[in-house]
Amino acid sequence: MKELKSKIAFVLVCVILGIIIAIQFKTVNETVGSGILPTKSAQQLTLELKKLKDEKEKLLEELNSLESKVKQYEKNAAEENVYIKNLMKELQRYRMFGGYEPVKGPGIIVVVNDPPIEVQFGDDTSIIVNNYDFLLEIVSNLNAAGAEAISINEQRYTGFTEIVPAGNHLEINGVSYGPPFIIKAIGEPKILESALRLKGGVIWYMENVFNLDVQIKEEKEIEIPRYTRINEFKYAKPIEDVTD
Repeated sequence: MKELKSKIAFVLVCVILGIIIAIQFKTVNETVGSGILPTKSAQQLTLELKKLKDEKEKLLEELNSLESKVKQYEKNAAEENVYIKNLMKELQRYRMFGGYEPVKGPGIIVVVNDPPIEVQFGDDTSIIVNNYDFLLEIVSNLNAAGAEAISINEQRYTGFTEIVPAGNHLEINGVSYGPPFIIKAIGEPKILESALRLKGGVIWYMENVFNLDVQIKEEKEIEIPRYTRINEFKYAKPIEDVTD
């Protein structure tokens, strides 16, 4: 009798397990469609991403075209009026200061890359991304050394620039980039490089402590693009000059 009860209990357990497995299989099958849905979704997301990138490039081309026309109108107006000509020069100067004007000139190019795979330890997470404050410190040192324009991976660095880690990449001005990170700076090349090559400085620390690959090259002419994002002041307002 005792043996019969044990067999019945064993059969009931098997039946219950079978029902649970069947329900789980049905749920998974309905959810993912036997593995077809995730692939399809990934393909759709890839196509949508490509479409958005194409639209962004098209809008950027249209923006550049319109800005070229505006500059031509400004040039024509400046040729007819000395006051407007001086005003346009002043406007261009402020555009350059704000990063809204593409510029070129002598400077340096700094290429920062992760160490070779055999040197890295642990997972494959980018050391630079995890320590992106190194990039910020390089930019800070370049600014202190008199850099007149700076870009990271062809993204103009301004007071509005955002650098945010996202997985194994960095979002720079809203665009995702992975290593290597290429920093361009316009200014006196030797002064800029000397500011980064100080013993115990950021480059020394990156190379000797983290085994990061850092290359610095002086260039006679570097081109740095303009800042393309549009920012509006929500809270700050100009102070009107009131004279008695």
